[in-house]
Amino acid sequence: MLIFIEPDPALWTGRFDGNDPLAFRFYQKIQCIPVDRIPFSPEEKQIVFLGFSSDEGVRRNKGRPGARKGPDEIRKQLAGLPYPLEEAITLYDGGNIMVDGDLEKGQEELGQAVKMVLTGKAFPLIFGGGHETAYGHYLGVRGFLGKEPSLGIINIDAHFDMREDGLSTSGTMFRQILEQDSKAGYLVLGIQPLGNTKKLFSTAKRFGAKYFLEEELEENYEEVLVQILDFTKKYDYILLTLCFDSINSAYAPGVSAPSPFGLNPKTVRSLLRLFGKMEHLLSFDISEVNPETDENGKTSKLAAMLAAELLMARFS
Repeated sequence: MLIFIEPDPALWTGRFDGNDPLAFRFYQKIQCIPVDRIPFSPEEKQIVFLGFSSDEGVRRNKGRPGARKGPDEIRKQLAGLPYPLEEAITLYDGGNIMVDGDLEKGQEELGQAVKMVLTGKAFPLIFGGGHETAYGHYLGVRGFLGKEPSLGIINIDAHFDMREDGLSTSGTMFRQILEQDSKAGYLVLGIQPLGNTKKLFSTAKRFGAKYFLEEELEENYEEVLVQILDFTKKYDYILLTLCFDSINSAYAPGVSAPSPFGLNPKTVRSLLRLFGKMEHLLSFDISEVNPETDENGKTSKLAAMLAAELLMARFS
């Protein structure tokens, strides 16, 4: 039995500009139904928002707690944005998985929820939570696919998150995945040299991970883009995860590990527009939004807008 906090319709409010669908905002399209009761229909285009309310992995990784509040804050910001997608799309809020100490169980439950959404032929968009969200996200994708299809994992992040820590944290997920999944490949976009030890660069090389530094993306975007596309063509399916500490802290102060030299949000937007158009993109998560360290909600609002950008690329 999945343990969920049921979706809260009170989070989905915003300006009312009338009943004309052309004037709708996200809150006027959302249906709040627990994920295990959503009436999935392969004939419809459906999007399901899931929350992973956890900062246990961040705590274990000695970061700043608070990301557990991220999912609901992102929902609040998304609710009032103008609705830019096809009118026929159905939007569901499937609720939150709450983690209180037992991170591993929470990740398993997130995996079950993601698998449920994918089996229903819908698109899952997961709001974290610490970046430990990504491992639960992966469990659901691999559970849905089975063992054989290849899976390209793309992480927009300042960090490799390939630590060897003895237990699951917000800094171990991709090592965990690559150790257990011979059909998975890993690409990181936005790596910070001063955010990763030499050992982590060595670990990335040993596991065959491909990466681009933040400055490579900002200064040579078109050249890097060719290599990104080459990576995506090697895999049957793509899993996409965005860690918000990849973004310049002037735009995203509300994270566990702020990045003064992080990516410009417009660069991240360009990447999300690119990936959103790929037919073999299965799912997407946004992680490490920390409302407790935010400034006037600017980080959660940016997260909501970037989520909407990816959905526009895919469904409009």
